[in-house]
Amino acid sequence: MTVAKTSSGRTPGDILRALDTLREQDAPTHGGRVLSYVYDSGRAELDELAAAAIARVQPVNGLDPTVFRSVAALESDLITFGRSVFYAPDAVGTVTSGGTESCLLAVRAARDHAGYAPGSGSMVVPTTAHAAFLKAAELLGVRLIRLSVDPHTTTPTAESVAAAVCDDTFLLVASAPNYPTGCIDPIEVFGRVALDAGIALHVDACLGGFALPWWGADTEPFDFRVPGVTSLSADLHKYGYTPKGASLLLHADADRHRAQYFATTDWPGYPVVNPTLLGSRSAAGVASSWAITEYLGTEGFASLVHTTRAVTERIGAAIAAIDGLRVLGAPTGPVFAVAADPGGGDAVDPHRWAAAVARRGFALQMQPAFVQPDGTALPPTTHLTMTPVTATVADELLGACRAAADEVRGVPAAPPPTALAELAAAFDSGAVTVADVAALSSDEVGAALVAAGIDPADHTGELDMSTIMAAVATLPRAVTARMLTEFLARFTNP
Repeated sequence: MTVAKTSSGRTPGDILRALDTLREQDAPTHGGRVLSYVYDSGRAELDELAAAAIARVQPVNGLDPTVFRSVAALESDLITFGRSVFYAPDAVGTVTSGGTESCLLAVRAARDHAGYAPGSGSMVVPTTAHAAFLKAAELLGVRLIRLSVDPHTTTPTAESVAAAVCDDTFLLVASAPNYPTGCIDPIEVFGRVALDAGIALHVDACLGGFALPWWGADTEPFDFRVPGVTSLSADLHKYGYTPKGASLLLHADADRHRAQYFATTDWPGYPVVNPTLLGSRSAAGVASSWAITEYLGTEGFASLVHTTRAVTERIGAAIAAIDGLRVLGAPTGPVFAVAADPGGGDAVDPHRWAAAVARRGFALQMQPAFVQPDGTALPPTTHLTMTPVTATVADELLGACRAAADEVRGVPAAPPPTALAELAAAFDSGAVTVADVAALSSDEVGAALVAAGIDPADHTGELDMSTIMAAVATLPRAVTARMLTEFLARFTNP
């Protein structure tokens, strides 16, 4: 039997082997070595089931569920599951491509339901809310009111929530939990303010939505049980353990749900009715999510969450006991953030610590310091995401965390690259402005990155993320956004 070759002369086997070689460059997606971005159940049968479900719907176009009726049936079952989990027997919803799309649609639906035209209205968002809401504000032309949080609890006070609402505010956003620190906003407070003001309240449970329902009886209500909640998002590709990307967006009633749709017959082609930002869309997320939820059911999710909570509490308590480190706030759920604690002796810089942990085989996520609108500052932190598989490497992880802390205790925080430190000084003196940077061409920004020792063309070297975080904290945020845009664009282009 002969093996067919393409016009390039490469066989399917050649191509797949090449892909395997490329994948060897990636961080490991299984095994608990990467404590952000990936959500590993530790159960191979879930991955196998999801892959098999995706294969069965590979050619299906979710654009039109009246033609591909399986999509309608699968999505309906997922909405029914969400109704049960989030105490919303009358909720209506949509499966989106991920958390960002869910958040964008939630903002658009709230704006349009409230009667605000594009480019008008405002929404109140804690500084710890996901960056997807900053993207929504930019894309939809909504004025963003950023609500400072208490630097110790990392949640806003009741007084600050009420005071932030303006005459043109149509939406409050609360997180369950927030990504940076794993703390849950006071949802009931947000609900009371929303009801008093007659505005919508979206709960962003993209991170914790499929963990918190089984976290324990001590978890405060965060879902449609709270009066005032009008919509909720929960990612199925996080603690739903399905492949990226799939997210569930639920609304309290049909009118709010329909406000997220785009529909038109004002062109010569077929009638276009889109519940999401996408037109043609893969059915992979819907099918794999459906398969996993059907397989696990509520008991299966509860079992995975039980394992996750146990390892989260063990790892969190052990890290908090390390001299020079502390867990920020009072997180609820499977993620938390670690900051320096100088109170017990020499502090441990969280970014130096994360780099030292990485040298021992575990990738943690550095987060820069942040100055809030009210002038208070959130400290630099390191983020950790726990999953069921973390329990299998807990001893090794804790050993790495303790040894890394001993290695860097008392070592000052990393400075930014020399070229970027000089740029920061130029901003401080007024010699350079943000407008000056905005006027630079892409090639000029690229040259500045290379001069700073950050070469996007070099895919072999390790980035010193602690120095990059230092630069982010030192330079104006608009400048670092421009630089990082240029870096990533060059990193992915030939």
